[in-house]
Amino acid sequence: MSLSSYLTLGRSGLRVSPFTLGAMTFGEDFGWGASPEDSARLLSAYVDAGGNSIDTANIYTNGHSEKIIGDWLAARPAQRDRLVIGTKFFGNLHLGDPNGGGVGRKGIIHQLEDSLRRLRTDYVDLYWVHNYSPTTPLEETLRTLDDLVTAGKIRYVVLSDLPAWRVAEASLLAQLRNWVPVTALQLEYSLLERTSEAELIPAAQEFGIGVLPWSPLRNGFLSGKYSSTSAPHGGSRGGLVRPRESDFLVIDEVNKIAASLGVSSAEVALSWVQGRPGVTSTLLGVRSMRQLEANLSALDLELPPADRARLDELSTPVLPFPYFANQHAPALELAGANVDGVRLEPYPTLTASDQRY
Repeated sequence: MSLSSYLTLGRSGLRVSPFTLGAMTFGEDFGWGASPEDSARLLSAYVDAGGNSIDTANIYTNGHSEKIIGDWLAARPAQRDRLVIGTKFFGNLHLGDPNGGGVGRKGIIHQLEDSLRRLRTDYVDLYWVHNYSPTTPLEETLRTLDDLVTAGKIRYVVLSDLPAWRVAEASLLAQLRNWVPVTALQLEYSLLERTSEAELIPAAQEFGIGVLPWSPLRNGFLSGKYSSTSAPHGGSRGGLVRPRESDFLVIDEVNKIAASLGVSSAEVALSWVQGRPGVTSTLLGVRSMRQLEANLSALDLELPPADRARLDELSTPVLPFPYFANQHAPALELAGANVDGVRLEPYPTLTASDQRY
C-alpha cells in the first residue's frame, strides 16, 4: 500500500490517503512542536509521497498551524485543489468573547472566515465540529454547516470527539431535514485506547461514516521508546501524560513483534490501527522528517494474522454497559437457529425442553 492507494471516505465521493498528515505539531508556540520551516518540509515530503489529506484546527498553536499550511499553499497555488484540507472549529481564540468559539451560527461563521484567512484559501474540504455545546441546538449547528456547503465555503460536514449518541442524533437529523450528511468522525483510537469500539465505531459503521483515528501511537507510548524496563523520564509531552501500568503488557508485545519482523514498533501499532474495521485514514502527528518516514513505512507492513490476533487479545478493553449484555443478544434471539448461513450456539441455560410452561 502507498499514500496514493486512496480510500473513499464514508458514503461520499471523496477519496483520501490511508494516512492523513496531522498538523497539531505545526508551530513551536506550545513548546513542543515543529518550526515553520520543518513543518513546511513535512508538508512537502508528505505530498511528494502521494499524500492528499491534511488535518489541522483553529486552536492548534493558536492559529499558527493553519497559517503555516496557508503559507505553504500560497507558494504552491496549483496544489490547493489536489489536496483535501480539513480544519476544526469550536475553540475560542478571542479572550472574553462568549461568541468567539462554539457551535452557534455566529461563532461558526466567523471561525471559518478566520480559518480561511489563515489557510489562504476560499474553501475547506472537511470542516470538523471539534466538540459540542449542550446549550446550542444541534439544528442551528447543522443548518449553518449546510448553508456553508451551499455557499461553497466548505465541502463536507464532519465530527470530532463527540459522544456516540450525539453522532447518531446529528446523522438522523441531517437525514430528516435533507441537510448535508455527516461524512466522517475523528476519535482517539490505538492499541492502548480501544473504548471507541463500544459505541462510536459501530455508530459510524451503521451510518456510513468514515473513521479517522487520532493518537494511534497513544502519545508516543507505542513508538518503541517505552517498555516495562525502560521508559523516558516524565512520560509524554513534559510529563503531562504517563502510561498506565497495564499498558506495558501491550507495549512490550508490540516491541517484541516489531523486533521479530525487523520493523519499528510504530509501524506495528500503525498497521494494527489502519487494519481495523471501519477505519478509513489514520492521522499521523509528527515533528521531524525521521518520524514521518518511519510512520509512512507502516503502509508497507501487513501484520501476520497470528501477531494481529495476539495484539487484539492483549489489548481487549473493558467496555461500558451495555456492551457485554449486547454480546449475548444473538444467542438469546435465535436460540441456536441457522440464519444467513451462520449458526450461533444458544444461550447456555436453554435446552430443547425449556418451553414447558
